[in-house]
Amino acid sequence: MVELNQWHRGRLIDHVSLVVADYEASKRFYKAVLAVIGVPVVEGEGYFFADELFVSPGEPTTGRAHLAFQAADIETVKRFYEAALANGGRDNGAPGYRDYHPGYYAAFVLDPEGNNIEAVNHGPAKRSAPSVVLTDDT
Repeated sequence: MVELNQWHRGRLIDHVSLVVADYEASKRFYKAVLAVIGVPVVEGEGYFFADELFVSPGEPTTGRAHLAFQAADIETVKRFYEAALANGGRDNGAPGYRDYHPGYYAAFVLDPEGNNIEAVNHGPAKRSAPSVVLTDDT
């Protein structure tokens, strides 16, 4: 259970906000793919968020944004891609190594709104901490 007075930074991305036309399809998609990489989705009244990602319904839609999610390893990239395709995502680049730098292993999908979503592993690395945890001490 995720506490509403607790926020994480450093395990997903910094901050991205998406306004989507099909809120339920987007919620289903992000719950599925983020579960694969171990990041829970928290629902609020008319929005949901996962760490640095905030999604709400409305117009105009943002479309064609690019989000790159951190993946712990190559297997997680593959599972992310499979979960995306099974939950309304469309292929935009199957899992594999890319020429961006040595060890860059990624998969790309288009979410239900046409945004380009990536899961990437940069090769072996050691994190100083799983995430930075911020709490509301009020």
